[in-house]
Amino acid sequence: MTKIKFELDGKQVEANAGETIWQVAKRQGREIPHLCYSPEPDYRPDGSCRACMVEIEGERVLAASCKRTPSVGMKVKTESARAVAAQKMVMELLVADQPARATSHDPDSKFWHWAEKVEVTESRFPAAERWQGDTSHPAMSVNLDACIQCGLCVRACREVQVNDVIGMAYRSHEAKIVFDFDDPMGESTCVACGECVQACPTGALMPSVMLDENQTRVTYADRKVDSLCPFCGVGCQVTYQVKDEKVIYAEGRDGPANHNRLCVKGRFGFDYIHHPHRLTKPLVRLPNAKKDANDQVDPANPFTHFREASWEEALDIAAKGLVKIRDEKGVKALAGFGSAKGSNEEAYLFQKLVRTGFGSNNVDHCTRLCHASSVAALMEGLNSGAVSAPFAAAMDAEVIIVIGANPTVNHPVAATYHQERRQARRQADRDGSAPAVAVAPRLQASARSSPAATSRC
Repeated sequence: MTKIKFELDGKQVEANAGETIWQVAKRQGREIPHLCYSPEPDYRPDGSCRACMVEIEGERVLAASCKRTPSVGMKVKTESARAVAAQKMVMELLVADQPARATSHDPDSKFWHWAEKVEVTESRFPAAERWQGDTSHPAMSVNLDACIQCGLCVRACREVQVNDVIGMAYRSHEAKIVFDFDDPMGESTCVACGECVQACPTGALMPSVMLDENQTRVTYADRKVDSLCPFCGVGCQVTYQVKDEKVIYAEGRDGPANHNRLCVKGRFGFDYIHHPHRLTKPLVRLPNAKKDANDQVDPANPFTHFREASWEEALDIAAKGLVKIRDEKGVKALAGFGSAKGSNEEAYLFQKLVRTGFGSNNVDHCTRLCHASSVAALMEGLNSGAVSAPFAAAMDAEVIIVIGANPTVNHPVAATYHQERRQARRQADRDGSAPAVAVAPRLQASARSSPAATSRC
């Protein structure tokens, strides 16, 4: 790969093909302010905020380092008087329209960290008229008085998650971020993936759980825990923000399956962890509580039918019950059904328990039902029932055929790669075609999102 040699702040450095000045500076340990640019996967530079301006020797105007690529022999100064003055002026103009930091929606936002870094936290300029907040959505709050119109939320919605809900409307000083046709967020077609919240650098878009009734942030995590989303089988990497041993927010983490993306379940579907009806201790049925299909147990008060027990007692009772069935009715009376929620190691231990502990070969897994059709097709076509490519491989496909599946509903993050590829093809092909065929008994969101996608019975 050809390296591009140039000078960065008096030091000779090398850039890879396609690498920007900002990326090279980052690799060299230099921090350049940036607000509209996100170094996260799949976000293109936009160069709209102008906070990352640098000086290039011999050029009349400053350049946006997030978009500008270096050329051989170029001399770049990231901390010259001109560059620093421009960065400070951009920040001061943006600070002018922000709520005061002490009462802002997110005093810990990326915006305020950069304002502090460039030593501009107050402004001499008058503030522009701003918009009222929008709390119509159950999980996210919109406060456009903190919006700097960086466009990150638009790119997050249109280009990363490909939902095409957020856009910029109106003109001049009336220009603003809107949802659909300037609808309240809660009444729009937003699917609550939360990508815009994760991308927003100012707190204009935030998880509602972090804000009080005045839309001021009151909740801060005391630690973060890297984990794996517990829902579908896409395998999204996630980081949980935890406060007092309670999950308050989930952020997408860069992994091979999701590239930081999450769906509504992965982003906001963790409240079941702390639900008061959730069982946290083993329960044993009371002697006088007979099993009756018509007898309903109140989840808020299961103690009408059960009592709490220790794990040792509960496991002993379960083991004795299984032994009794085996001895009285034989090993074929016992079976085990594994769950896709478990790891490979847990699946191995489970089948070992059934085969050696129960003495039965009646062991099955939920994937055999939902994955059976694809296994049969893969075996016939490729002589292997294993998955042959990651979800992101859809980006390299010329044609995408979805048969008997509804990925936008069942595996939303995986579906974003299909949608992103179709969007790229539509932009690249002059005739606007992006071959994608959905063969299904009912119309799907993936088919509606592309004029070239067809839904057939």
